[in-house]
Amino acid sequence: MDSYGDELESRPPKVYDEDHLGVEIPETAHQISTDSWFQVGFVLTTGINSAYVLGYSGTIMVPLGWIFGVVGLIFATAISLYANSLIAKLHEFGGKRHIRYRDLAGFIYGKKAYNLTWGLQYINLFMINTGYIILAGSALKAVYVLFRDDGLMKLPYCIAIAGFVCALFAIGIPHLSALRIWLGFSTFFSLVYIIAAFVLSLRDGIKAPERDYSIPGTTTSKIFTTIGAAANLVFAFNTGMLPEIQATVRKPVVGNMMKALYFQFTAGVLPMYAVTFIGYWAYGSSTSTYLLNSVNGPVWIKAAANISAFLQTVIALHIFASPMYEYVDTKFGIKGSALAINNLAFRIVVRGGYLTINTLVAALLPFLGDFMSLTGAISTFPLTFILANHMYLVAKKNKLTSLQKLWHWINVCFFGFMSLAAAVSALRLIAVDSKTYHVFADI
Repeated sequence: MDSYGDELESRPPKVYDEDHLGVEIPETAHQISTDSWFQVGFVLTTGINSAYVLGYSGTIMVPLGWIFGVVGLIFATAISLYANSLIAKLHEFGGKRHIRYRDLAGFIYGKKAYNLTWGLQYINLFMINTGYIILAGSALKAVYVLFRDDGLMKLPYCIAIAGFVCALFAIGIPHLSALRIWLGFSTFFSLVYIIAAFVLSLRDGIKAPERDYSIPGTTTSKIFTTIGAAANLVFAFNTGMLPEIQATVRKPVVGNMMKALYFQFTAGVLPMYAVTFIGYWAYGSSTSTYLLNSVNGPVWIKAAANISAFLQTVIALHIFASPMYEYVDTKFGIKGSALAINNLAFRIVVRGGYLTINTLVAALLPFLGDFMSLTGAISTFPLTFILANHMYLVAKKNKLTSLQKLWHWINVCFFGFMSLAAAVSALRLIAVDSKTYHVFADI
C-alpha cells in the first residue's frame, strides 16, 4: 500500500452500521495498519515474557509436578497457537476488517454476542492489569527488603506507587502502535530478570541438597490447585485481545499476523520455558509464586532484576489496557495531537481513573496466583478457546468436513467444562487466602 493509502487506513473513519445484526460498530480513533509483523511479534512476546513468568514455577509447576507441568506447558503452547491462528484467520471475514474482538463476534452472531464478548474481554483485561500492578508492587517491595527489611514499606504502599507510575506511562503513550522503542526496552528488561533468575536459580540448585518435588496439600486441595494450574497454563500464552493487536499490523494482515504468532510461539516461549523449569528444578515444591523471592545471590543482581521486572510490567500493562483506552478515545472522539491540552487532560482523567480502580483492587486483594487462575477461568478460556473454535465453526461451516466440525465441537465442550471447573477452583482459592490474609495484606 502506498503512503496515501496508509494515511487513510490510519485515519479514524466514520461509524458504520451492520443493519442485519443491529450492531453499531465505530471505527477507531487510534492508529492502525502501520506496524511490521516483527513489531507485532514483539508486542505478543512482551506479553508472554512479562514479569508474570517469575510466577509460573510456583503457580504451574508446583501444583502439577514435573510430568504434568512439562506436558501441560507444551500442550498449552500448541493449543494456544492453534486457537489464536483461528482468530487471526477470521480478521477479514465477510469482506470486512474486524479490528476488535467484539466486532468479530458481533458480525458473526449479533448484538448479544457483541455485548457479551466485550464484557468478557473487559473482565479479562481488567484482571490482567490488576495482576500486573500486584506484580509491580511485589517487585518494588522486593527491592526495598533487599536494602532495608524494617517492615515500614508494606506491599499496599508499593502497589500504590506502582499504580501511579503505570498511570504516568499510560498518559504519555497515546496508543498501542506508539510503543515502538518501548518494546525494545521491554525486551531488554525481560532479559535482565529472566537471565538473573535463571542464573541464580541454577547456582542455588547446584548447591542445594535433594529437593522435594511432591505436590503439596491434601487430596482435596490438590484437585483444586491442579485445576487452577490448568487455568494458569492458558493464561500464560493468551491475551484475549488478538484482533486489537492484529489491527496494528500492515497488510496483508492475516499473513503478517501468522508470522507474528509463529515468532511468539517459537522464539518467544523459550525464555519463559527456561525460567519456569529452572526455578522449579532449583527449589522444588517450596518455590515462591514470585521466583526472585526464592533466589540467593549478590544484592545488586537481585535489585537489578526486580527493578527490571517493575519497569517491564509498566510497559506490558499498557498493552493490555489499550483496548479500554481505544474504546473511550473512540467514544469521545479524541483525535489530533497527543500533546494537545484537551487530549492530555482527557487521558489524565480517564486513564488515571481507570488505573486508580485497578490499583485499589490490587492492594485490596494482592493474591497473584489466584488472580491468574480466575482470569484464565472466566475470560481466557471462553475468549481464546471456546469462542475462537465456535466462531470458526460458524464462519466456515460450509467449508468444513464432518470430522473438522466434530473437532471444533470437542474443543468447545472440553474448554467449556474446564472454564467452569477452573472458576470454581479459583474462587475457592481466593476464599481460602482471604481467611489467611486480611484485606490490604502485606504478603
